[in-house]
Amino acid sequence: MLRDVLIQKGLSNREAEVAELVSKGLSNKEVANQLFVTEKTVKFHLTNIYKKMNVKSRAQLIVWCLPHLGFVESENRVEANNATSATAYNNQAQTIPAGSATVAGGTTLPGANNGITGGRGNTDMGAMGL
Repeated sequence: MLRDVLIQKGLSNREAEVAELVSKGLSNKEVANQLFVTEKTVKFHLTNIYKKMNVKSRAQLIVWCLPHLGFVESENRVEANNATSATAYNNQAQTIPAGSATVAGGTTLPGANNGITGGRGNTDMGAMGL
């Protein structure tokens, strides 16, 4: 999908491939290895891509490409993820995260006034508190 849009914008097939891989987060070296070309060739393609797409940087290219990457999931995958999330949530509700409960069963919140600091809040005074 993205490649078709890039070709319609005037990029060659190879430039569209490079732009797509860069948009997926690959480095120049990784793109070069995947396409069996040198890193210098990838840089050359990127220069042409920037000119044709009227962008000034890799970041601008990625931002332009993001809406066209096609992060579309099938309904089955979404349903499977929802079921997995619900199971994980139920299992999580049965465990106590480390440091969130006392032995007596009362809850201790991080940063709460527990009498040690005299109610001053943050105990981290850094080097100035010595």
